Parts: sequence; C-alpha cells; structure tokens
Amino acid sequence: MTTLAETAPPRPVIRSITAEDVYAALGAGWQDFRAVPRYGLFFGGVYAFFGIAIFVTLLAVDWPAWILPFAVAFPLVGPFVAVGLYEVSRRRESGQRLDWPEVIGAVWRKRDSQIPTMAFIVLAGFFLWMWAASMLVILFLGRLGAYGDLDVILGSSNGIALVVIGTIVGAVIAFLLFAVTVVSLPMLVDHDIDFVTAMVNSFNAVRQNLQPMLHWAWIVAGILFVGMLPLFLGLVVALPVLGHATWHLYRRVVAPF
Repeated sequence: MTTLAETAPPRPVIRSITAEDVYAALGAGWQDFRAVPRYGLFFGGVYAFFGIAIFVTLLAVDWPAWILPFAVAFPLVGPFVAVGLYEVSRRRESGQRLDWPEVIGAVWRKRDSQIPTMAFIVLAGFFLWMWAASMLVILFLGRLGAYGDLDVILGSSNGIALVVIGTIVGAVIAFLLFAVTVVSLPMLVDHDIDFVTAMVNSFNAVRQNLQPMLHWAWIVAGILFVGMLPLFLGLVVALPVLGHATWHLYRRVVAPF
C-alpha cells in the first residue's frame, strides 16, 4: 500500500551559502557565456532591443520624467527574459544536447507549465512600480510633472524629493520581486512544480541567506545599471552573464531533489 509520504513530491532543501558562493556563481555564469555566447547574445539582444525601444518612445512622446522610473523598473523583468539562459546552463551542466531547436523548444514547452504565471507576477511587479511612480510624480510635481523637462525637475526641491522617495519605493518593490524570483524561476525550469511552492522556497532561500543574497542583489543591480548606461547596449552581455550565474547560484542554494 502506497503511503501519503511516498506519493508526496520531494521538497526542496535550502542550503546555506556565503559570498564566496555568489562570486563562484558569477564566475560560472561568465564561463557559460564564453562557452556558448550565441544564446546569451540572442536573449541579451532581445532584452536590450526592448529597452531601447521604450526609451526612444519616451523621448519621442516628450515624457522625460518617466525615464528614471522606467530605468528602475526595467531590470525587474530581466529574470523572466533569462529563462532561456537557465535552460542553456542546465543543459551544459547535465551534458544534454545544446542547439537552437532544443533550447527554444524547451522554453516553448514550458508555456504549459507554471512559468507563464510567474511572467504575470513579474509584469505585475513592473506595473506596480510604474503605477507607484505615477502617483509619486503627481504627488510631488502635479499632473503636468510627467511632461516637464528632466533638468528642471531634477533642479527643484520637489524633484529631488521625488527621486529620493521614488528610489526607496522602487528598491522595496525590486527586492520583494527579487526575493520571490531569484530561485523560483530556475527551479521551475528544473522541475515541474507549482509556482507557489517555487516562490515560497525562493523567499526562504533569501531569508535564510540574507547577507549573501543581498550581496547578489547589489551585484545584479550594479551590473544592470552599468549595462543600461550606454543606451542599454551593455545589457547584451550583462543579461546573459547574470542569467547563467543565477542558474549556478540556484544550484548552490537549493540541494538537488
């Protein structure tokens, strides 16, 4: 007779990591990118393209005040764009065949899994921040603030207050989204489990390894920020390196199950 314990799915075990594990994962991500750069350049190029397109659109419609909120929000969708990179690292690690049909096919097959639900959660975080930013713009600058000149806005006391408060609010939203996705997305690529379980384990992984995970969050934020400076072109390399590294960090913080 099969018992409930025997039929229950295996439960992920969160391991303790250190800052050394974070840097080791980053190094492994760089090695993955160097070994198969074509995949990284493709996914990084798609990410950078959409960043450039939105940036140019904001300038074209003369909404300069939205550039800073967008710059804060855009990295929030990076983990989801990197799903294909997790698959590349997973296949390299396990010695599976690695070519375009296999990688794209594996990502396409995930459309019926829990990953699309996580995409909605990531986008919800993105739009939550953009909504919060719009409320802050109205609060500090009035309804016409979104259409003002960026230099004038940053030269006013209300504009400086907007940047400070907006940065704090954006950091809180970004960290919460980071906490529930840093482990959950690679876990969903690795296993057929529900998104709630993946998110809970991701949050627990961050909670139990708060210092090294904060270290990783700062590294991610710093690299993505630098990558966005030359008109988002640096993201072509930054995203794949961080995406591959996130997979290796997941493998270090979650025991195989």
